[in-house]
Amino acid sequence: MLNGIFVLDLSRVLAGPYCTQLLADLGARVVKVESLRGDDTRGWGPPFVGEESAYFLSVNRGKESLAVDLKDPRGRDAVRRLAERADVIVENFKVGDLARYGLDYARVAESNPGVVYASITGFGQDGPRAREPGYDAAMQALSGVMALTGEEDRPPVKVGVAWIDVLTGAHAATGILAALVARGRSGEGAHLDVSLFEVALASLVNQAQSALVTGEAPRRLGSAHPSIVPYQAFEAADGALMINVGNDQQFRRLCGVLGLTELADDPRFASNAERVAAREELIPLLAGVLATEPRAAWLKALQGAGVPATPVATLPEALADVQARARGLIVAGEHSGAGRIRMVGSPLWHATAPGGRALPLAPEEGHAGVPPRLGEHSRTVLEGDVGLTSEGVDALVAGGVVRCAGE
Repeated sequence: MLNGIFVLDLSRVLAGPYCTQLLADLGARVVKVESLRGDDTRGWGPPFVGEESAYFLSVNRGKESLAVDLKDPRGRDAVRRLAERADVIVENFKVGDLARYGLDYARVAESNPGVVYASITGFGQDGPRAREPGYDAAMQALSGVMALTGEEDRPPVKVGVAWIDVLTGAHAATGILAALVARGRSGEGAHLDVSLFEVALASLVNQAQSALVTGEAPRRLGSAHPSIVPYQAFEAADGALMINVGNDQQFRRLCGVLGLTELADDPRFASNAERVAAREELIPLLAGVLATEPRAAWLKALQGAGVPATPVATLPEALADVQARARGLIVAGEHSGAGRIRMVGSPLWHATAPGGRALPLAPEEGHAGVPPRLGEHSRTVLEGDVGLTSEGVDALVAGGVVRCAGE
């Protein structure tokens, strides 16, 4: 879908790299510019596969790596020449930092007015917090996410993955795709100013809207839902399951499976609003029965009755689920340093043309794009895209300006 689009990736860690991996998964060519030490996440482990961290492998699939010292004028010049021909630039430097390298939007747009340039920061390009650093865990605390996550009688906790970074990367990619469409009509590029803080608040959706409506902070409810009951995890005799009752008919069917038909006719629980109000009375009644039988028995009965229910799976169990296998979610590729690696594939690869013909997005089995070694493509990018001679690249390597993997 994005074949022919050249993305210059000046980002590191998670939000920016996740954004550019989405673009690579859709067919764009992505050149990742790294310092001579490499993206910080290359060292974030264990676990490692060979010398590559699982963290780095998770968000840099299908990219090319150019390892260069931006502090050296020769390094800056090479990257500026790439910026002049880029369709998209993604960066997550601190506000104003790229101006000293001549790689800020204003300077790049002078020679490349059609560029779509996305800046990802903690708080945006302006405002009183603009120059503060932005880290996912700090954003989870500041945005209210931690205050509403966890059990009611225990301290707040963060989500188990840096989800604000991931959501920010997805928001940035969406903005980039819209800007590319607009450029196709007008010829003009755009500067996208995307912040973790705003994405965090926007992604709180119903919780944020409820806070605006009531002026009150949401309670911590563990796995439970603030506006739907019963909609939470319960412990069966041998493990946890998640029950998601979305309407009154499903509640009646749940009561039938549990042998609690009288609850379906109890006026305290007649509607969802009443069940939310009577949460503390209802949940123990359901939990007491669910604890008496094995999880598999309950899941079979509930699913048979049309009550949405799933096991609370571990991550290895989820990755091995029959649906994950059926959809080809786990892909593999050959890494030049780490050998064969398995990765979680893109959820965007399921696309068809009229008539049902699959679009060529998903890789052939065993041939998925892999993350690059540090400086793996420095020579090919500098010679093929910047126009340096082999001797010119040799001089940069000898001068400590460029790093080439294996050299």
